[in-house]
This record gives sequence, structure tokens and C-alpha cells, in this order.
Amino acid sequence: MLSSKHFFLLPALLTLVAIILFPLLFTIRVSFSSWDVFQSGLDYIGGKNYGRVFADERFWQSLGRLSLLSLISVSLQYTLGFALALAVWKQVRGGRFLRVLFLIPMMTTPVVMSVIWRTVFHESLGPANDILGMFGIGAVPWLSSATGAFISVLIVEVWQWTPFMFLLLLAGLVSLPREPYLAAAIDGAGTWRTFWQVTFPLMAPITIGALIIRLIEASKIMDTVYVLTSGGPGTATETSSYYIYIRGLRDFQIGYSAALSLVYLVIMIVSLTVIAKLLLRLLVGKVG
Repeated sequence: MLSSKHFFLLPALLTLVAIILFPLLFTIRVSFSSWDVFQSGLDYIGGKNYGRVFADERFWQSLGRLSLLSLISVSLQYTLGFALALAVWKQVRGGRFLRVLFLIPMMTTPVVMSVIWRTVFHESLGPANDILGMFGIGAVPWLSSATGAFISVLIVEVWQWTPFMFLLLLAGLVSLPREPYLAAAIDGAGTWRTFWQVTFPLMAPITIGALIIRLIEASKIMDTVYVLTSGGPGTATETSSYYIYIRGLRDFQIGYSAALSLVYLVIMIVSLTVIAKLLLRLLVGKVG
């Protein structure tokens, strides 16, 4: 029989089923149907949608583009965030003001910031090319060339989410024990030696957690691309999420977009698990 404690767990269990388990199972069922703009319904067509996914070059190209964008942006966010966290941790002048200033981009919605950055990157009216012109650099086609558009999305991602990395790493730095630093000072270790032999190893668990969290979020990038470039020019900045949106909500290929979503989900779970294991082996020296 169910005891009273099980009834306390029942609301959470029902919520979990409602918002996670049922949508997942329904998506799996839809992925085996031909539901599209011409025919709605859950008719069973076997694995045709999945065969189409593995033959879809555009999807795999968008996945490769997303992987490159995520790795570069998260690496830059970690480097800049760690540098800013170290600066504030060392009690630089105006540290409290800097903490608030660094968090402003993160507190603004991605859609709003993308609209602002779209104005900044405007080739004739935006301030980005005006600033470059002061240094004798010609106008850059930020949003009308493949390379420029990719760099533009990268800049926006780094600018908006570096504060998140800064916040996590600063919390980790504040919680570090003082004893290893006292021992390093007694041994005569300099600033760089103290960082590489004390600070960086002690921050390894925080580093792994921060990188994985940001990689998970970066793998879902869609709103910035939608507002800033709409995946263009052509498909130069089209990510997997944006491509799934095109197939599902623009072309209304519901069955096929469900199959795309599930393949994408499995790839992300496997990839992030492998990355987490590699980071553990590299930074901690063992596989968790």
C-alpha cells in the first residue's frame, strides 16, 4: 500500500510525466508518421523519416555549423569569464560596480539583444563599420556575407553569455580554501605559478560544470540566429534548432521534424556525455 510519503511525491511525479515524459513519447510516435501540411494524423510509415534524416545533407551541415559555433563561443566565454572573475576576485578598484556591469547582458532577453546588434552590424548605418572606419578599415559586410554573419552570431553569443560564465567562475573562486595559497606563498610561488598549480586545479570541478552547462545552452541556439541572420545568407548561419524550426513550423512537416528532433537529441546527449568524460580525464585526471 502507498504510504503518506508517497502521496507527497505524487504531484511532482505527475508534473514530470506531463511536461517531460508524455511530450517525449508523443514525439517518438509522431516521428513514425507522415504528418505534414497535406495530411494530419498518426498513420504509421515505419522508419522512412529517419532514413530521410540520415540522407539530409542540410541537417548534417547545420549540425557541424552548430558544433563549430558552440565550441568557439564557449571557449571564448570561458577564457573571458575566467579573466574577469579573477580580476574581480583580486579586489580590483570598482569591483562591485564591475560585477553589476558584467551581468547586464545576461539579464537582457536574447531577442532584444539580437535586434540591437542587428542595428549595430548594419553595413551603412551601424556603428560597427563607423568604428572600423576610424582605424582606416573598410566597411565589413557583417550580415550579408557567410563569414561576416557567422562572426556576428559568435560576437553576440560571447557578449551575452560571458557574464554567465563569469558568475559561475567567480562563485567558485570565492569558495576556494585559503590554505593552498598560504603554502604557495611560503614556497615563493609567483602569480603565474600559483594560478597554474593552485587556482586552476582547484577550479577544475567548477570549470567542468560551467563548460557543460554552457555547451548545453549553446547547442540550443536559435533565437539569436532567427532575429540576427534568419540562418543566412543562404544557410551560412543555420543551426540544427533553426533547421528543425523551418521543417516543423514553417514547412509544417511535423513527422519529419519530430524525427529530426529525436536524432538531434540523441546526438547531443552522446556528444555532451563524451565531452564531460574527456574534461574529467583532462582536468581531474579520472573518469567520473
